[in-house]
Amino acid sequence: NRKSMKRSQCGRNLLSLSVAQKKQTKVEQRKLNGSSAETPSYHNLHRELLLSHKRGLLLEEKPELKRVLEQRRLELHKEAEMAQRQPSDLEMELRKRQQKLQEYEQEEIRRRENQQKIPEFVRVKDNLRRTQTFEQ
Repeated sequence: NRKSMKRSQCGRNLLSLSVAQKKQTKVEQRKLNGSSAETPSYHNLHRELLLSHKRGLLLEEKPELKRVLEQRRLELHKEAEMAQRQPSDLEMELRKRQQKLQEYEQEEIRRRENQQKIPEFVRVKDNLRRTQTFEQ
């Protein structure tokens, strides 16, 4: 008796599986169709997403162009504030030192260029004079 019940339950399970598979294929077919009329909650969800996007609640979902424009606007605002602000004593001193270093480097480059323009025998002669004056 129990064996026959188990067999009938197994048969029911197979029947229910085939029915479930049929339903699943119907659902998949409906998804492939792409018809939003079959799911009214889709309209509500879409409307809610649009409203929240307009309000800016979805910060991570902002379009890339808007994010880039906001970043540029913030950077320009910071630069404008920095330009209006008076430089501190430390910044002024650092700028002076930087200018002196640049002038020194430019002078060194000019000196090397002038040194290369002078013929080699003149440079050797100058070096000989220096060594003679040091020895005396």
